[in-house]
Amino acid sequence: MPPLILASTSPYRRALLDRLGLAYTCERPRCDEEALKDPALPAQALAELLADAKAASVTAVFPQAVVIGSDQVCAVDEDILHKPGDRERTVAQLLRLQGRSHRLITAVSVHHPGGVLRHTAVVTLHMRPLGRAAVERYADIDQPFDCAGAYKLEKHGIALFHRIEADDHDSIVGLPLLWLGSALSGLGYPVP
Repeated sequence: MPPLILASTSPYRRALLDRLGLAYTCERPRCDEEALKDPALPAQALAELLADAKAASVTAVFPQAVVIGSDQVCAVDEDILHKPGDRERTVAQLLRLQGRSHRLITAVSVHHPGGVLRHTAVVTLHMRPLGRAAVERYADIDQPFDCAGAYKLEKHGIALFHRIEADDHDSIVGLPLLWLGSALSGLGYPVP
């Protein structure tokens, strides 16, 4: 089997891919993500572009490998909410999302010697109405500064929501394992 490479340094994506029980390595994507973030692109198109660019940048160095690229975008209405980066922006994002619905879009691009497989998972999340004190308390507990949407559903962030509509809950964390497991199995990897 060709070597399997995850084009990511995300500990969240590594933990998810570990669940498929396959040997793989991680490589930092070699593309300039910030330069690709065209504000005119809709959220889904941006997630798909970034996932593909990440995989392609690693495939250029390892052309005989199977390379997994993924990206996630949080969208409320037509606005994209990027990773907040710090507590102040986390609180601002959560205050904007509270009491509303938003979409978490996770795109995956698998580059292999025979071509490219792509998939996009869209999850709709409905956040409970929350006050500033609850939002600040949550931001201090999970410190989700590096997460799209400014929350960690796999931790205390689950308490912020009253409904989640998803075909694959792993896509919320950053890698839709239901689709990816099937795709890698189709490429000949022993899953499981």
